[in-house]
Amino acid sequence: MKNKFLKGVLLLVAIFILLITGVLTYVKTMLPNVGDAPVIKVELTDANINRGEYLANHVMVCMDCHSGRNWSVFSGSMIPNTLGQGGETFDQKLGFPGKFISKNITPFKLKDWSDGEIFRAITSGVSKDGSALFPVMPHPNYGKLDVKDIYAVIAYLRSLKPIEKENQASEADFPMNFIINTIPQKPNFTTIPDTSDKLNYGEYLVTAASCRDCHTKQEKGQFVGKPFAGGMEFKFPNGSIVRSLNITPHTTGIGNWTEEQFVSRFQSFADSSYVPHTVKEGEFQTVMPWLYYAKMTENDLKSIFVYLRSLEPVDNTIERFTKK
Repeated sequence: MKNKFLKGVLLLVAIFILLITGVLTYVKTMLPNVGDAPVIKVELTDANINRGEYLANHVMVCMDCHSGRNWSVFSGSMIPNTLGQGGETFDQKLGFPGKFISKNITPFKLKDWSDGEIFRAITSGVSKDGSALFPVMPHPNYGKLDVKDIYAVIAYLRSLKPIEKENQASEADFPMNFIINTIPQKPNFTTIPDTSDKLNYGEYLVTAASCRDCHTKQEKGQFVGKPFAGGMEFKFPNGSIVRSLNITPHTTGIGNWTEEQFVSRFQSFADSSYVPHTVKEGEFQTVMPWLYYAKMTENDLKSIFVYLRSLEPVDNTIERFTKK
């Protein structure tokens, strides 16, 4: 009887191992599965390139991660002549489940990519070779935008100065090296709302700017806090931690802010007299790309404010910065 019971247990364990092995093999070899890259040809018109430049630099802020940043100055302003070269590292020291390195997205690396392959990478998170991209680049958000805006970004990327820079490949830790293949999804595109419809247009911009991603607490790539209530931690190599602020309309967030104060906060970094100051050891530093967002149009900033004011107020006081 004892031997039969033992054999039964061993059989169940063997079946379990086979099931797990089968699932992991499927995830590793059959996913991601978002379909082939579409066959498209983006028109490199001035209108497309200009719109793409605005989106990539000041709304979607692609260039924030895909350029070199000088972290000795406030907000890590871009290092001159590095536009699109990639190489920024997001690793375990910063709280990421692996070592993820931004790609070179200048024509030096994209020249062999079709427009459809770039389109699929931006909107579905699948690279040219079919591998999954970790959503440091928030492709789940970009897949909710208007197709015309994605075309514009592609046109702009095609117009960049080629920079001959090779970057190290990204590598996810276990179990993220399996989970990452389940993240890419087929896009669910929308149409840009009329800019006079500030509530819906503001929601569109907030999606494009991925405000929720940074202003919601996350642990190991998973949301664990209430949307837009802040608390996500960004660790600096010296051990200091900056936390995203609550941007819901509660008094612990932006509940007491006026539209003018909100817009002015951004535009102050676009003033021609503003020069990022040097951040000394132990002083407050931020990952918020103020210099990029600062040049959003006033109507766009006002629309974002209208949308944020429509959110559920969340009582969540944030300790903004902890120095080492």
